[in-house]
Parts: sequence; structure tokens; C-alpha cells
Amino acid sequence: MADPGSYVLVIAVESPTTIEVGALGDREFTAGGYAYVGSAFGPGGLSRVDRHRRVASDDHDTRHWHIDYLLGADSIRLATVETYPNEDIECALATAFADAGCVPVAAFGASDCDCNSHLWGGDDPSTIQRIARSTRWE
Repeated sequence: MADPGSYVLVIAVESPTTIEVGALGDREFTAGGYAYVGSAFGPGGLSRVDRHRRVASDDHDTRHWHIDYLLGADSIRLATVETYPNEDIECALATAFADAGCVPVAAFGASDCDCNSHLWGGDDPSTIQRIARSTRWE
């Protein structure tokens, strides 16, 4: 069993696209980098990240969470993942992306907390990754 923790999926949107995101409806995504912040404190812990990888590579078709709709789209690539084992910092990560000037995708992935989003858009995936890597709590 994998450790529990929080994570950031660094996503590259190769070209502008509109995706139907479950109950959120159609959402427009500009080309660039995005950060999805999540937590995995249930059964399986951070092995949830492996599920996200399978969705992104078309090896898993079930769409359960908002992020599944984005990762399953043709013009989307999962660039990398940052993990934070045993740290419950999902909302703090969302705040860090907001503080870095990233743009929220309203209500995306944040239906179970007070954050306005858990998906943040930025200039490019390398910038998103740099923000994620610099956000550490010791």
C-alpha cells in the first residue's frame, strides 16, 4: 500500500480545447501548463496517482473526478507529478499556485473544500513544475 499524501499533476494542454467536465459542463482550456492539486488519504494512498496516469494514457476509461475528463482529452498530456507523502497540504498547494499568479479554473476539483479551484493555469508546464517543487513544508 502506498503512503497517503498530497500531489500535483503537471499538465500540458497542447492546443486550445473545450472539454465537457462532467457536471461542470463545457470548460475552455487555453494552451499552456496547468497544475491539479489533489490528496490521497483513502485506501491505496498515493497509488491514486497511478490511476491518473492510466487515464492520461487511455488505459482507464472511467470518469469519476473532474480531473479524469481533462486527462482523458486528446490534446492533453500529463507532463509530470510531484508528490508530498504523509502531508495533508492539498488546499495549501492550491493557495501557493494562486499566490504565484496562476489562474484558477473555477470550481474544478474543489467540491469538497472551501477552495475556489484545485486546477490552476500558468504559462507553461515547466513554470508549473517549478512552483510545485518550490512548495515544500518541512
